[in-house]
Amino acid sequence: MTGDRRAISAFLDAQAAEAGSAQNTLLAYGRDLSDFADWLAGHGTGLDRVTREGIEDYLSFCDAQGLSRATRARRLSAIRQFTRFALDEGWREDDPAIRISGPGRAQRLPRTLSQAEVGAILDAAPGIGRSPADRARNACLIELLYATGMRVSELVALPAAACRGNPQVLLIKGKGGRERMVPLTEKARAALVGWLAIRDHADAKTPLGKLVAGKGGRWLFPAPGAAGHMPRQSFGRLISDIAAHAGLDPRRVSPHVIRHAFATHLLEGGADLRAIQMLLGHADLGTTEIYTHVLDQRMRDLVLNHHPLAHPGGAPKTS
Repeated sequence: MTGDRRAISAFLDAQAAEAGSAQNTLLAYGRDLSDFADWLAGHGTGLDRVTREGIEDYLSFCDAQGLSRATRARRLSAIRQFTRFALDEGWREDDPAIRISGPGRAQRLPRTLSQAEVGAILDAAPGIGRSPADRARNACLIELLYATGMRVSELVALPAAACRGNPQVLLIKGKGGRERMVPLTEKARAALVGWLAIRDHADAKTPLGKLVAGKGGRWLFPAPGAAGHMPRQSFGRLISDIAAHAGLDPRRVSPHVIRHAFATHLLEGGADLRAIQMLLGHADLGTTEIYTHVLDQRMRDLVLNHHPLAHPGGAPKTS
């Protein structure tokens, strides 16, 4: 068992150093491989001796435990990455996972919002907050999120230094340390300038001033806590509050849904799919192509709901 732990640790180190895997990806690999190693230990074997049949038995066990298809597919992916690494390192003479067909992932279209719904959220954001500083920060957060399509982890961890001088573009450090440039809209730039003016000139005796004077000074959105910047969970709660004030069901709105809306609305406006890939920071164009299915679904809904021949009696549905 100790050997399995060392092997997993070496694999994770290699993924971080050579593949540039993000921290969340490494944590997921570690959890999945540790669970697999525990199961193997209970069956008297280990990662260095596991066979194809053993991997298939483990996947059947995961299915019997009621794990979703997506979770089982993710676990098989982690196992495949590991067995390929073990083969390359000479720990094994074969790759037992190479011919295993996984459960696959159910294709789920990303949840998104209409342009009118996002507009309502943008309008509501400046009115949410106990102080002018809170309201300016909240407006800046939402404007930047929709203007750039950033991941929430990228947004809350923006360095203040990267946002000064009324920039027309921001340099974003994304998954695996990959960097990309994203342009800013006029509204996002105005919100950014307004927030920075309040943030930078906060009285040192106020809570915001103390954050800026301390370790939070590095970040655009300083907050108490070990990281020094706003946690993702706090922003998730904030966006639910803003959605409710905008008259939307908070369960339909999250930072990731706003990111989906950014991509979908660009595609609706005629933007090139590869340009959207670059703006979102997707490593694979196939990930971005899901948004074409969103548009296809909307087109089908438009015909089925509004074309007179789609309804008995020729009466289209009212929207």
